[in-house]
Amino acid sequence: MENLFGSSNWLYIILIGFVVGLLARFLKPGRDGMGIILTTLLGIAGAVAAGYIGQAMGWYAPGQPAGFIGALIGAIVILIIVSLFRRKPRSLP
Repeated sequence: MENLFGSSNWLYIILIGFVVGLLARFLKPGRDGMGIILTTLLGIAGAVAAGYIGQAMGWYAPGQPAGFIGALIGAIVILIIVSLFRRKPRSLP
C-alpha cells in the first residue's frame, strides 16, 4: 500500500485525501453535493487516478506515488466526469 500513496499510515492518507478533495471541490466551478466522506474518497481516488495515469504516461516510475498537484488534478478530472453524467435537477413549471 505504501507504493500507491507514499505512506502506509491510513490517517495520513485520509487527511491528505480530505484536503485534496476540498481543494478540488473549491477549484471546480459548480455545485457538488458531497459530504465529508465522499470528499475524502474523491481526494484518494484522484491520487490513485493520477498515479496510474502518470505511470502509464511515463511521468512517474513504477511504484512512485502521485504528487499533491497530480492528485488535485486527478480529483478535478473525476469531478468533471461525474458532473457530465449527473442528472440536472428539473425545474417545476
